[in-house]
Amino acid sequence: MTELIRRYGKSLTTLMVLLTAFWLLILVLIPNLVLFQFSFKPYLPVDELGGAKDFYSLNNYITFFTSPIHINIFFMTVLYSSAVTILCLVLSYPLAYFLAKVVNPKTAPSIFLLLIIPLWVSEILRSFAWFIILAFNGPLNAMLQGIGLIQDPIRWITGYNAVIVGLVYSYLLFMLLPIYNAISSLDTNQIEASEDLGASLWRTHWRVVIPHSKPGIASGCVMVFMLCAGSVIVPSTLASPSSRWFTEIIQQWMFEGLDWNTGAAYAFLLLALCIIFVSLVMRVLNVRLVDIAK
Repeated sequence: MTELIRRYGKSLTTLMVLLTAFWLLILVLIPNLVLFQFSFKPYLPVDELGGAKDFYSLNNYITFFTSPIHINIFFMTVLYSSAVTILCLVLSYPLAYFLAKVVNPKTAPSIFLLLIIPLWVSEILRSFAWFIILAFNGPLNAMLQGIGLIQDPIRWITGYNAVIVGLVYSYLLFMLLPIYNAISSLDTNQIEASEDLGASLWRTHWRVVIPHSKPGIASGCVMVFMLCAGSVIVPSTLASPSSRWFTEIIQQWMFEGLDWNTGAAYAFLLLALCIIFVSLVMRVLNVRLVDIAK
């Protein structure tokens, strides 16, 4: 706080603190507390609110644990969100290292511009674009047939295949940027010293680059997993009849069934999952929450 006052002055610092407090309190904390309270109450008609049936219970949570279909969808969401996170990490790390330590610093901004341009388009339009590309009679199958790689069209939109493609495309940059920032702060002399001492490329990355990049990797994994687990548009657009996403179930409870109480219970189960994932990432990578937040 003292550093903020010294840099921006008392008036501007007070304004920033008040705006941050307003955002956390009014737009985050209070709505979540209201939903948390709703999750323990039954869904009742308006004329029965406050009556004998309006009491706190765990029935909304029990609804989830007594529904094998919803439990299966929940774990499939966890599984494929984790798979997307791993894929984003595998794709982002080499690219982040290339941009941070190999490419000419004057060229890097142009490459980043090319990577960021797709984000100028809304997520729903990008999802529909992938739906068209991956369609049975879409351009991808037409191209593969044209160059002779396949004889018959492939059904890409089956199971969770298209969902994984859409999620990786949508959230890859959220993994790339934190890792890039972490690698950029690494002194290049340490990499050169490792190579001069005879370490292989793999050993240099394992012993020098990756340990330094742990906060960026942890931050990227947390963001990508939480965005994937909480995504609605991509799974709704690219899912096949055999693939459902847990957020679709929450949306159905709240907006189709108008049962905000059970929907709130399901939403807090998803929130608990994200908290557990963050804790596991911190434990595995041996980083603190303050390192992830940097």
